[in-house]
Amino acid sequence: MNQRFRWPDERLIKAAQDGDLASLTTVVMESQPHVHKFAISLCASPQDAEDAAQEALIILYRKIGTLRATGALASWMFRIVRNECLRQVRLLVSGSDDAAEPEATAEPSAEDAVLRRLEAERIAAAVSALPRDQRQVLIMRDVQGLPGRTVAHSLGLSSAAMKSRLHRARAALRHSLAATTGQSPAPICQPVGGDSQP
Repeated sequence: MNQRFRWPDERLIKAAQDGDLASLTTVVMESQPHVHKFAISLCASPQDAEDAAQEALIILYRKIGTLRATGALASWMFRIVRNECLRQVRLLVSGSDDAAEPEATAEPSAEDAVLRRLEAERIAAAVSALPRDQRQVLIMRDVQGLPGRTVAHSLGLSSAAMKSRLHRARAALRHSLAATTGQSPAPICQPVGGDSQP
C-alpha cells in the first residue's frame, strides 16, 4: 500500500507520546489527510468539515499523551471528528437564538439536560444517516438558517432543485425519526428563519 495513505506507525506515535516534538509534528501532519477525509464524510458542509478536522488535529497535538494504545489513533481521531460533527448538528435542538452561542445555554435541570442530549443524539444520528446531498441542504437551510437562494447558489443548484432536495431530506428525516419513536418532532423540519416554503 502506498505510504502516503497510511497512518503514522506505532513507533512514531510512541515517540510523540513521550514528548518528542518532531515526532508529534510528523504524527499530526501524517494524520491530517485521514482526519480531513473523516470530516468530509461525516459533516454537513465543507466549512463544518474544516472546523471539525482542525479541532481534531488540535486535540491530537495537545492530548496525544492520553491515547492509551498507539494502534488506536485512527479510531480515536474518528470519534473526535464524529463528536465534533454531532456537536454541530445538536444546534438543531438548542434553538435558533442559542445556536450562535452554544456555550451560553443554561440547562434547567440534570434530567432536562439528559433528555435534550438523548434527543440531540437521536436527531444527529438520523441526520448523519441521510445521503450526503440531502444532509448538506438540510443543515444549511434548517440548521444554519441560510436563505434558500444562498443554499441553492452555494450547492450549484437551481432554486427548484434545491427545494426538491430539501423536501426529500425533510421527508427522509421525518421517516427516520418516526421509525424510532412513532412520531416526528415538527420543529426539526422547519427552517430556522425566513419563509415557511422549502
